[in-house]
Amino acid sequence: MQETSSIEQLIAKRRTIKPDKYTGNTVDDSFIEKLLSAANWAPTHGYTEPWRFVVFTGAGKEKLISMINQLEVEDHGENEVRLGKLRDRVEQSSHVIAIGMKRGENPKIPAIEEAQAVAAAVQNMWLVATELGLGAYWSTGALGYDERMTKALGWTGEEDSAMGFLYIGEYEGEWPTGRRISSIDSKVRWER
Repeated sequence: MQETSSIEQLIAKRRTIKPDKYTGNTVDDSFIEKLLSAANWAPTHGYTEPWRFVVFTGAGKEKLISMINQLEVEDHGENEVRLGKLRDRVEQSSHVIAIGMKRGENPKIPAIEEAQAVAAAVQNMWLVATELGLGAYWSTGALGYDERMTKALGWTGEEDSAMGFLYIGEYEGEWPTGRRISSIDSKVRWER
């Protein structure tokens, strides 16, 4: 049996790399298509495939900034500093992928399982981004699950939900090292 597989190494290498570390260059759409294709292979109970995505790039990023800022203004009023931070985060990214859950029609499948399937889809995208050397950052923030954001992104089912944004960008720095606060042994109990 092999000691450590390449997939285990890739999983251990995956990191959160925020947009302020991106070069600001635009990566080819074909890389994003690879991420999205990997997302589509996430496990899904009953083949509901609840993951949904809206990809913002180029001029579309301005639409995203406007959408988020409009909701922020509704909640907190005008704030140029907050808008500037939002603009920097989005503009520094090559692509921003809005993440959503489109609730399946089978009432026997709990909503939590649909959300878990979406999270698995995002992990698949993140792993492929890591393999491609792209920075990735999953952000939810106050608006990440907001019903207004869900509707603004076009998911209109009663139980549909926005689930944040995956920021993707070109990264040229030294790949960050990872750490865990405790070993897996402290999180597992074996019953034999």
